[in-house]
Amino acid sequence: MCGIFGVMDKRRQMMDGSGIRQALSIMNERGSGEGAGYAAYGIYPDYRDCYALHVFLDNACESKAVVDATLEQWGAIEHDEAIPTYDQPNLRAPCTPWRYFFRPDPSLAPGSATPEKDVITNLVMQINRASNGAEVFSSGKNVGVFKAGGAGSWPEAVADYYRIEDYEGYIWLAHNRYATNNPGRWERPDPFNLHDWSVVENGKITTYGTNRRYVESFGYTCSNFTDSEVITYLIDLLVRRHGLDINLAIRALAPPYWEDIDQMPKTEQDLNRALRFAYGSATMNGPFTIVAANPDMMVGFTDRGKLRPMVVGECGDCLYISSEEAAIRAMEPNVESIMMPAAGEPVIGRVAP
Repeated sequence: MCGIFGVMDKRRQMMDGSGIRQALSIMNERGSGEGAGYAAYGIYPDYRDCYALHVFLDNACESKAVVDATLEQWGAIEHDEAIPTYDQPNLRAPCTPWRYFFRPDPSLAPGSATPEKDVITNLVMQINRASNGAEVFSSGKNVGVFKAGGAGSWPEAVADYYRIEDYEGYIWLAHNRYATNNPGRWERPDPFNLHDWSVVENGKITTYGTNRRYVESFGYTCSNFTDSEVITYLIDLLVRRHGLDINLAIRALAPPYWEDIDQMPKTEQDLNRALRFAYGSATMNGPFTIVAANPDMMVGFTDRGKLRPMVVGECGDCLYISSEEAAIRAMEPNVESIMMPAAGEPVIGRVAP
């Protein structure tokens, strides 16, 4: 199944995209050539206080006019431009990637603890659920997603299409898609992003329907019909809106089995039972490995049976999470330690303050 990769420098030292391009291409046998993508944090220092909205436009005139009008309802556009792209022989682009640097109006989300993010969430949902020839696929501060789908979308082709070696970030995520039941639309490959959070996943969430109905009951709109979309919204809901620590959020999403909870000390039993009762509809079943990031951390976790691989490496200040050890060594041949966490054991790396 899919190949996923994440790297984080805990000291915020910048890395260009050439290393992660090489790492992901090592796992080409995990893809089908129908989708790949990259996410990077720290790439827009000149606009670090703006939300960088990456949008696929079916029509650079008509679709853009609709997006412009929508953004003006929610705040102010500081700058916008076409995302630089470079033609690739076997990659056909059906749309134009565009980026906006945008300042939301927090007064439009009165009473919210995170008004800017609520505004961004609302405008992303508004644009993506409309049939207007536009799709927002990245919406965070100082972060950008670069992806493509359809035939010929191998990791190298996608990396070269956007020339990701021209970007520098301190956290990178990457995904090589093995298409199963969804067509190769350009917005569907991972990474999936909503403001702070970006997600790559290898696997299949068998509780997709339940999880989707749960997040939609809180106002999210799932327009892409992919697991990673729902996972991103679940993480945003639990961490930002419900205030859970990331450890508790992971435990709610991928909780221990009931028989394992029964063997825990009483205080831990009570906590895990409470999480399971409160977030039963958020619990994800099926085989999966997930790597997620926000500006301050990178996390990796698997399903309770670890039916998809996850390998972790460390070298100096860098943390690596990957589907395969070979990909880590392709980016860092001198990696100092390699480990394979147990099923359900999360890995959480935090950026130094």
